[in-house]
Parts: sequence; C-alpha cells; structure tokens
Amino acid sequence: MKKEDLRIIFMGTPEFAVETLKALVDNHYHVVAVVTQPDKPVGRHGSVLQPSAVKQYALEHQLPVLQPEKMKDPEFVEQLRSYNANLQVVVAFRMLPEVVWGMPAYGTFNVHAALLPQYRGAAPINWAVINGETQTGVTTFFLDHDIDTGRIIMQLPFDIPDTADVEYVYDGLMHLGANICLQTLDRIIAANGHPESMAQDDYPVTSLHAAPKIFKETCEIDFTKTAKQVYDFIRGLSPYPGAWMNLKQAEGKEIVLKIFRTTKTELPTQGTPGQLIAEKKHLYIACADHLLQIDELQLAGKKRMDAQAFLNGSKNILPQ
Repeated sequence: MKKEDLRIIFMGTPEFAVETLKALVDNHYHVVAVVTQPDKPVGRHGSVLQPSAVKQYALEHQLPVLQPEKMKDPEFVEQLRSYNANLQVVVAFRMLPEVVWGMPAYGTFNVHAALLPQYRGAAPINWAVINGETQTGVTTFFLDHDIDTGRIIMQLPFDIPDTADVEYVYDGLMHLGANICLQTLDRIIAANGHPESMAQDDYPVTSLHAAPKIFKETCEIDFTKTAKQVYDFIRGLSPYPGAWMNLKQAEGKEIVLKIFRTTKTELPTQGTPGQLIAEKKHLYIACADHLLQIDELQLAGKKRMDAQAFLNGSKNILPQ
C-alpha cells in the first residue's frame, strides 16, 4: 500500500486534536473530511456561536467539515459514507457508534493521551498528574464497542517532572500525539491496512486507574490528605479548571480561593487542615503531615496573583 491509497476522515474538537490534524495536512495525507462538534454558544446570552479549534483549522485549509448533533443520525451516516474513506483517525472527540467506527475498511483508530489500559476516560492528563505519576504517554488503538478498550497498535512514553502541571503535560502529549499518529499510519501502510495490534487484556497491569470527567466539585481540595497528595492534586488541575477551597473572610462570609502553584516543605503541620498560615513573606496551608507553601492563587472575582500580593491585600481575610 502507498500513502496515496489512504482516504482519511479526521474526528476531533479541541486544540489538542489540531496538532494531529496539522501533522496529517503537513505530511500530505489525503484528509477527505473533518468531523467535529457543533458550534458552541458563548457570550452572556449564548447568542454567539464559537466554532471548535478543529473546525477553525479545517476551514483555513479548505477541508470539508461535518458537525452532527447525533452520531447515529442516518443523514450524517450517509454523508460520512459518501466520502469513501478507508480509515478514520480520532483525537479528543466523543464516543462513536459501531455504524461509524466500523465503516472504513481499515478501521478507526484513536490517539489517547495515556498509556492504556491505564487512565481510560475523559481526563487522562489531569488524573495522571493528580495521582503523582512520573510517566504517562500516548496510545493508538482501534475503536471497538467499549470506550478506550480496543486493541493497541503502539505507545510512546512521556516523563512527568515532579514540578510539572497539567499545561506542561498537555502540551507535551499534544505534540507526541501527532508523532504517534504519523508512526501508526506508517505501520498501517506497511501492513497493507492491517497492522499488528494487541488486546489490552494482554498488558501486565496489577491495578487500573480511571480518568473520569472532571466537574467543579471534583476540584475541591481535601486538606486532610498529605502535603504531597495535595501538591499533586493542585498541579493536576492547574491552570484549568483550577483546584479550589472555601476561604472565610473577616465578616464571616466565604469566598472561593483557587490555588495554582505550591511548593512542598518539610515544615510540620500546625493548626487544622486547610488553615492558612502567614509567616513573614510566605503563605502556608496546613495538610495532614506538612505545611504546603502557596505560591500562586486567585480569589473569586480577582486576578491570579502571587502569594506576596495576596498577603499585601488580605487584611480582611481571616485564617481558618
């Protein structure tokens, strides 16, 4: 098989997926169409429709764009079939029905931002950092009936420094995802459309970590945990969506405080879990075993600031 024999439909929505689509275009693969989410209402009244990052890139490069509300819609399925694609590539999209993923002769493969079978789910990058992993990676696998469980084609690892936040890992995996997509296409071409793959059940794993979708309540910090666990939790949600706590003000009201960056210390804990402690020019918070130094934070309605700026303007805030 030659590269020119592939007719690819690409499916994805966020910025993370754009890097892989760009790699396909830059390397002269024949992307016959792009499938992405419908435009999202934004603004105070939702009167403005915002196209996805993938749609914006596709339109800039004159690629046909499909935006189905429902993936099983017969009209969409027939439209998809009309492009006569023999391969589909999926990055950061949605769960597909079999009528869609089973359509191409060479199947549909997904680029997943984790080393499967670990971290199946919607937020693998966040949960890998939250759990203090020192390594993650990207995986390509063929889609099947259950989410993130298909046969693995290949994997590439990515080291997570102890100081890295989600933004660092996201950027690294975004580029690595484009890389593994191209390598996977090389394997598909070399194998005439049917590369070797391995069932996930054959991977030696003692325990599995899931990566469920993250909601606001997921991001509330539990200071009864160790300082290391809280440190990882905060960087696993920084800069977005941001780990938070409720902070009491002088008049007894509570305000949401987001914490974006901290530093581990060997200082023994004092006070109650979640208590803010100001010492000279440093701001600490009590965890189960040690104090955690807060470096960057944001009060609701305010800009993100360093701890010194917070201390300078915190006269009306009581430590808990």
